Amino acid sequence: MFDSTVYSNRRKALLEKMTASRGLAVFVGNMDAAMNYRGNDYKFRQDSNFMYFWGIDEPAFAAIIDLDNGTECLYGNDVDIDDIIWMGPQPSVASKGELVGCKTTAPLADFDKAVAAAVSAGRLIHFLPPSRYYNTMKIASLTGIPVEAVRKVAAMDVDGGRHASEELVKAVVALRIVKEQCEIDEIDKACDLGYLMHTEARRGCKPGVLEQEIVGRMEGITLSKGWGVSFTTILSQNGETLHNHSHHQIITPGRLLVVDAGAESNAHYASDFTRTYPCSGKFTTKQREIYDIVHQANELAYNLTVPGKQYWEIHLATVRFMLEQLKALDFVRGDVDEMVANGISGLFMPHGLGHNMGMDVHDMEDLGENYVGYAEDQKRHPLLGLGNLRMARRLEPGHVVTDEPGLYFIPALIEQWKREGTDKGFVNYAKLADYYDFGGIRLEDDLLVTEDGVRRLGSRRLPITSAEVEEVMAQE
Repeated sequence: MFDSTVYSNRRKALLEKMTASRGLAVFVGNMDAAMNYRGNDYKFRQDSNFMYFWGIDEPAFAAIIDLDNGTECLYGNDVDIDDIIWMGPQPSVASKGELVGCKTTAPLADFDKAVAAAVSAGRLIHFLPPSRYYNTMKIASLTGIPVEAVRKVAAMDVDGGRHASEELVKAVVALRIVKEQCEIDEIDKACDLGYLMHTEARRGCKPGVLEQEIVGRMEGITLSKGWGVSFTTILSQNGETLHNHSHHQIITPGRLLVVDAGAESNAHYASDFTRTYPCSGKFTTKQREIYDIVHQANELAYNLTVPGKQYWEIHLATVRFMLEQLKALDFVRGDVDEMVANGISGLFMPHGLGHNMGMDVHDMEDLGENYVGYAEDQKRHPLLGLGNLRMARRLEPGHVVTDEPGLYFIPALIEQWKREGTDKGFVNYAKLADYYDFGGIRLEDDLLVTEDGVRRLGSRRLPITSAEVEEVMAQE
């Protein structure tokens, strides 16, 4: 938890951005969720938007900001003797409110009454699209909005505001996307923890080791030093599968191990790194050729990341560079600019260069990726790869983004393109025939846009050049 002024200032800033709006802005925190039966719950994780404005990392809280008069109230229940028996004495809701700069508190049941009264009075209810089904059902019940409409985002003058509030979404995105120094400090902590995770993964990458053993040791580090992982760990020798969560294989000489993993600090800020390791400790000639292209692309993107530049432009420059290098190796033929325009990069890198990161590893994507990653005058590209870019908007100091180029050889996708002629004659399929068992390579760092440039987050950078990787693996 940060100083109380952090949270009160955030709510004041939200009010300022919502001056043209009327009604109530409501925030519903998460509840405990049963893993297999009530009382045996998943580890609790607070809703990120609730955490951002109200700072309380506990279940069963809600809050209201009255946009018409600027008043606010935090809702939650004080513990009773049954709670004390199981959890011990707990601070009062009023004392928790003081810690986040909110002087007015009330029982949780009063939240329901306040929303119901506002609905009866015809007042607008601004809410964010819920990430949990429980909260979806709760909002639907309190407002009378159909369940299927609760996650729809639109301006409040559309359909009488019977949906999530576009005005509130845009205001929250505008605040959360620019990180405060206290947030940057937490992301640095998460990155330092991510460094330890990936160091453990690299040390465990030895022939005969089960992938799951490596994952277990990595995640154990996050639990011993932080909240846990920031997303489900991706660790696989089938690196052509972008989000492979299967860890059943034995580390096999000659293959590549892609490790995409991050940690979450105790204040709920994320890190997200990817490294690719040769399972034999040394890259083959084929592997090194592709690896070095990806590494150079990672460096290029870093050097281009400066305030005022659109991340879309950096993505385009990065995929253009990789296509030039693939052309030099005879994977593709023809004019590179035409290849970029026709989305040929999507065959080799179906995802975008990076995404926003903060309290969520894909920051605020529950609010709508286009609201977060794209300015109002930007539209998504329709082609594979180009259209999968999560972050495209103009960079500002305080933005935190990932830099994660990759090259993949996906047999099913290659065969589809060959069958349908998607490549428009640019792809050398004879060359690709020898790479169906290659897998993939991805290299990812976390970047902070500064006033005059960019820096990599975390106090240490994981080894990344092919020579560095081989050298450190030989010593472990």
